[in-house]
Amino acid sequence: MSARSTTATQVLFDAPGPKGRARIRLLSALSVLGIAAILALGLWQFGRNGQLAADRWLPYLRSDYLAFLGEGLVGTLQATGMAALVAFPFGLLLALGRLARNPVLSSVAAAWIEFFRGIPMLLVVYAFLLALPAFGITVPRFWMLVIPMILVSSATTAEVFRAGINAVDRGQHEAGAAIGLTPGQTMRAVILPQAVRLVLPSLILALVSLLKDSTLGYVVSFNELQFQGRNMVSITRYLVQTYVVVSAIYIVLNFLLTKAALALDARMRRRAAAPTA
Repeated sequence: MSARSTTATQVLFDAPGPKGRARIRLLSALSVLGIAAILALGLWQFGRNGQLAADRWLPYLRSDYLAFLGEGLVGTLQATGMAALVAFPFGLLLALGRLARNPVLSSVAAAWIEFFRGIPMLLVVYAFLLALPAFGITVPRFWMLVIPMILVSSATTAEVFRAGINAVDRGQHEAGAAIGLTPGQTMRAVILPQAVRLVLPSLILALVSLLKDSTLGYVVSFNELQFQGRNMVSITRYLVQTYVVVSAIYIVLNFLLTKAALALDARMRRRAAAPTA
């Protein structure tokens, strides 16, 4: 398979066949029906207990309440953006380290990746919150959340980049050597640009995971959306309504990111299918 015919979704797993696609469609339909039934049951139960009364939802149309949640949304976006800004380039370096010919460098990068891929991010957050202060090391609450996000995301992102690099046709390496490029120059000028294009939709989906990871900010009392929602519950005493609104915001953000990833993937498929001149 040439690098041009490789799509982003084929970087990490094989495309399903006809039976696999039929099975996926069936399971998707059953999942949608199951989720719809659960939602209907939940709405019926909420209505039965008066949770759908208008007076319980009107406070969330007030400008001061919206501004309160908006502060949390800004905190969530700041943490997610900063984590992605550092974790993605760091993940690329880890991937290159794991692919390096130097056995020491490769082993160190592999150990880092496997360790942080296997440890729950919550434990890393607790390490910054509880363990490090015992040794006199303290960091601001923002970094108590963001650094664990970077450490865990860099490990998973490294494997995405490694898969993208390995997906580039080996002939590209030979072509680079044929025109006099060193292996390092070939990697920088020929392989990496193609690999990054291949994994770009997967990187956008990684932002969805980072966005979800930011909800652990409540552990360190960082002012993100989940933490603001918990504070709003203490103000309004409306737990169900508050978390429905907060969940809706997360769903919209994740939907937009997922649509962006799918659009990029579709664009790459069209480019891969386009006839060469």
